[in-house]
Amino acid sequence: MARRLRPVGLDFTEDAPVRLTFATRTAAAPEAVYQALAEEVEGWPRWFRAVTLARPTHGGAGREIRLLGGVRFQETIMAADPEQRYAYRVDETNVPGVRALLEEWRLTPADPGSGTHVRWTFAADGSAAFRLALSAARPGLGHSFRAAVRALEARLPAQRSAGREQ
Repeated sequence: MARRLRPVGLDFTEDAPVRLTFATRTAAAPEAVYQALAEEVEGWPRWFRAVTLARPTHGGAGREIRLLGGVRFQETIMAADPEQRYAYRVDETNVPGVRALLEEWRLTPADPGSGTHVRWTFAADGSAAFRLALSAARPGLGHSFRAAVRALEARLPAQRSAGREQ
């Protein structure tokens, strides 16, 4: 059964009781990564293995996400800053013990013409059991994130400095 979560703002990424942050680099340009994250929501299952369904809701202001194992999220887009940041808050979920959840993807250009640094922050609050389980899941979440970015990179063109208009 879906439960409503506590609404949180973007500052939750800084002060959540549990913050898991992962970072990696991709050869794809920030604009291509941003487009895949924020504008091609329905494509997430093609590159993020844990996602089985992703679709925009509320005219693009929200998302419906389903994960392997039957986890469901109804989300609100909190930030959509082209080529820089994409963040969303979970409003409803069927995950037990969670009280608040916000995810943020930060995109920073790597050296000129050499891709993008991608940082994903998973900020959450919940029962003691949920917090403990989430902390124990850190290695798996990190692996899932890195695998997703590699799969996304394989789908996107690499950024080329030669001939690229500024």
